[in-house]
Amino acid sequence: MSAEMVAPAWMHTPITAEEYDSWSEEQCAGIEIVDGMIVVSPSASKRHNRLARILANALDAAAGPEWNADTDFDVRLQDVPLTNRRPDVTVYRADTLDVTPTRPAHVLLVVEVVSPGSETTDRVVKVDQYARAGIPFYWRIEQTPTRVPLVCTYVLDPASGRYREAEVFTGTVKARAPFDLDLDLTVL
Repeated sequence: MSAEMVAPAWMHTPITAEEYDSWSEEQCAGIEIVDGMIVVSPSASKRHNRLARILANALDAAAGPEWNADTDFDVRLQDVPLTNRRPDVTVYRADTLDVTPTRPAHVLLVVEVVSPGSETTDRVVKVDQYARAGIPFYWRIEQTPTRVPLVCTYVLDPASGRYREAEVFTGTVKARAPFDLDLDLTVL
């Protein structure tokens, strides 16, 4: 059985930033590009999407006029080989609203909501990629069996270029960095 029989040919060919930038929004939805290769992301659950939206809305309100928080758009981590990640929530400079692609220099915080199938990527791979890109804050939301989310927050250590653990919240977030946020996630 050939590789084309298992997966379409487009999944075997690296793409460039120029090629990706010519695609429509519909073509880019539901995928990430890692080292030039397309990675298809499965559809998230309603609980995952609701958690991301509630968090994005709260971060947007807490961030003030200098920052926006949104869900589901690309952050271009590098051009060659092309690496675009699509964090569940991204806090970015408001003055870059119309700038495409969004670059790490525009981003203050990325949040990933861990789902079945994304554990290693969200806990290991993306943490390293976001840190190497210089994004100052990373939050990881674990969906627990009790349905009370666990929020693990990280801050970039500029000396090492790696994240160090900051605070961990169970259910209720009382963060003071990158800005004050009080949010009860137990009421999902």
